[in-house]
Amino acid sequence: MTLSAFDLIALLLVLTATFGWINHRFIKLPNTIGMLVMGLASSLLLIAFELSVPEISLYEDLTQLVGEFDFQNTVLNGMLAFLLFAGALHVDLGLLRMRAAVVGTMATFGVLISTAVVGLGFWGFAQLVGVDISLPWAMVFGALISPTDPVAVLSTLKAVRVPKSLEVDMIGESLFNDGVGVVIFAVILSLAVGLQGGAVDLAHVAELFVVEALGGALLGLIAGYIAYRAMLAIDDYPIEVLISLALVTGAYALAAKLHLSGPIAVVVGGLLIGNRGAALAMSDETQRYLFGFWTLIDEMLNSVLFLLIGLEVLVLRYDPSFVWLALVSIPLVLLGRLLAVSMPVLALSARQDFVRGTIPVLVWGGLRGGISVALALSIPEVAEKSVLLAATYTVVVFTIVVQGLSLRRLVQRVVE
Repeated sequence: MTLSAFDLIALLLVLTATFGWINHRFIKLPNTIGMLVMGLASSLLLIAFELSVPEISLYEDLTQLVGEFDFQNTVLNGMLAFLLFAGALHVDLGLLRMRAAVVGTMATFGVLISTAVVGLGFWGFAQLVGVDISLPWAMVFGALISPTDPVAVLSTLKAVRVPKSLEVDMIGESLFNDGVGVVIFAVILSLAVGLQGGAVDLAHVAELFVVEALGGALLGLIAGYIAYRAMLAIDDYPIEVLISLALVTGAYALAAKLHLSGPIAVVVGGLLIGNRGAALAMSDETQRYLFGFWTLIDEMLNSVLFLLIGLEVLVLRYDPSFVWLALVSIPLVLLGRLLAVSMPVLALSARQDFVRGTIPVLVWGGLRGGISVALALSIPEVAEKSVLLAATYTVVVFTIVVQGLSLRRLVQRVVE
């Protein structure tokens, strides 16, 4: 039976609402982590049932059903724009300006440092355990796993209180390193594919990075200013909410057509509307409805996204030879994160104030999520894709479940 797009959306929403109610009523984990855990547990139970009762064939049908959700496009070309805008709306631009050097350094050089450390380490350990993976494809893994996921970070910070300056560092970095990370991933992926094809244009690669990142920021600034001026001219909250939706979808779609960074564009637009727009262009009533609308969108899409991450285990290409490489990816990513955080913090400590415990909180709070999984799924069908998917999923589940649930305890120990 072929399911329509409406059928798939209906099924996903029913599962999300059901699991959300069960988690809230009985399990009582933070909502997003609870959704991931329940999705993952359901997937593993189905796999175990299939292995124990082989005459009943469920796994293949359910795997095909999960595959129809097209996780990559759902996240990168659907949910991401709305979630990034919703997160950027609530960032204090004044504080972000004060922390611009910290956020900018970690979101750019930090991602590059982590990409190099993780990529080289992943390649080296692969040689030790006998997994055939070339250095360019190991660097692809380093690129897709290095940026922290703003959705995971923002959802975790709702349940964890940290000092305001540290909160701005975490949120600002996650919002911007996401866009930068997607660009770096595209650049290194083109290198890996180009090396296989025998031709690599380094000048074009450099141009791609600069144009996508800076062009995305400029597009977001222009689109955000147009939306701000439109809101300033009226006082009608339904239309102003509609304008914000138009800003998100229009800027993201136009960025894709112009080959610019859509994530950076919507973050810049969200910062402008959430600060200048809220202060000068919105009445109290409009602010209440607009911010309430985007908070609700954020919560609902977060729940759906984390459930999908849990269910994605059904489409992984499991191979026992990948186990050790996938497991060693966890400390390797933490090492890359430690260097990516500590080097910028130590370099800027003479000019910027940092609260006690900044480095351990930034390291342990650097969660990965749906963006890394989506990027891994976007890799062409090459031999290396299976091992990269397995390692990515292992790291994502560990960071969200283990690091996400223990972050509050770490904050209480090293900061408070």
